[in-house]
Amino acid sequence: MAFQGIANRCFNVVHKQNLIYNTCWEDPSLDRQALQLGPQDSVALITSAGCNSLDYALEGPAEVHAIDVNPLQNALLELKIVAIRSLEFDDFFQLFGHGRHADWQSIYRNRVRAQLSDVAKRTWDKRINFFDGSHRRRSFYFRGTSGLFAWLINRYVRRRPELRSAVDELLEADSLEQQREIYRRRNVDHLLWTRPLRWMLRRDATMAMLGVPRSQRNQIDRDYPGGLAKFIQDRIAHVFQNMPLKDNYFWRVYLTGEYTPDCCPEYLRADNFDALKAGLVDRIQVHTSTVEGFLRQHDRPISRYVLLDHMDWLYDRFPDLLVSEWQAIVDRASAQARVLWRSAALEVDFVDPLQVTVDGKPVRVGDLLTYQNELAASLHQDDRVNTYGSFYIADLRGLAA
Repeated sequence: MAFQGIANRCFNVVHKQNLIYNTCWEDPSLDRQALQLGPQDSVALITSAGCNSLDYALEGPAEVHAIDVNPLQNALLELKIVAIRSLEFDDFFQLFGHGRHADWQSIYRNRVRAQLSDVAKRTWDKRINFFDGSHRRRSFYFRGTSGLFAWLINRYVRRRPELRSAVDELLEADSLEQQREIYRRRNVDHLLWTRPLRWMLRRDATMAMLGVPRSQRNQIDRDYPGGLAKFIQDRIAHVFQNMPLKDNYFWRVYLTGEYTPDCCPEYLRADNFDALKAGLVDRIQVHTSTVEGFLRQHDRPISRYVLLDHMDWLYDRFPDLLVSEWQAIVDRASAQARVLWRSAALEVDFVDPLQVTVDGKPVRVGDLLTYQNELAASLHQDDRVNTYGSFYIADLRGLAA
């Protein structure tokens, strides 16, 4: 128990005043197929780095509500929204495609800052050098806590020229057959998984930098043979050998610090940028709150919920908060609501037994959900990130008027 407490304190210290996520690590191409967004839908999701809020907005729903308790994550989405409204595409791509801009300080002060909220102004005034390419980390995608870990991994790879060459060759492969051949020929597994890297991945401080709480690590250690380190090793081997890397912008940005025009999130494509600028970006609203807090204040039904993996953070330490969150979800759900979530666990067993109140009577959450298991399993196989143990799609019997 003492060790658990130290791990949790480490996580809380890292997360208290830091930008954790500089890019989303949930594949929105799966979410679009699962959500089936229409013009009447109202979406509530956890902000993270804001990439997927922009992605969903491109589908044309009525509203996208991005919610996060960390104001720095919301400040990042707000910066993207303001930059879309006020910049041309080339400048925008330099910022969020390459992660740097030679004239950023001038652009920020003269064209962006005045449109930000006071909280976002304070956030970016302090972090204006995050997009300064002359900094030793050279890219925004090497900033923040997860970015620092990515930068450390890139230093680790650069100091091993044979490994760096092999990774670059993998990223340029034209087919899965080429990727598998390169992986075997270059002996990537042996080059990558040295003792120091394995040691680092076992540290709670490392996991905190990546936004992985102790509860998630416990799930993986419990469910996966070999524990967390083996889970990560197997997932990376699967991505490199069984997932096409040509369009896998998640791993490209992590391994290089930047996107390319052909391998990037949808909001970084010129046509989509124009569509967002023409009005779709105005459908996004940003809320610094818990999911429950937002829903208690919101006065209209929500038809789509995207909870990422954050229930993993609540179930063991804050079960009462998880129950009250689901009560708020049930109370605010539209008649045909759908809920998406991910988990580190290979199978989630803590959602269905939760009890909420419906018409004054206690009801198990599981009795209100109709799971789309075949669709979820099929989509999960195509997840380009490939770092979650499981993926869930469930239709919720809505009660909102």
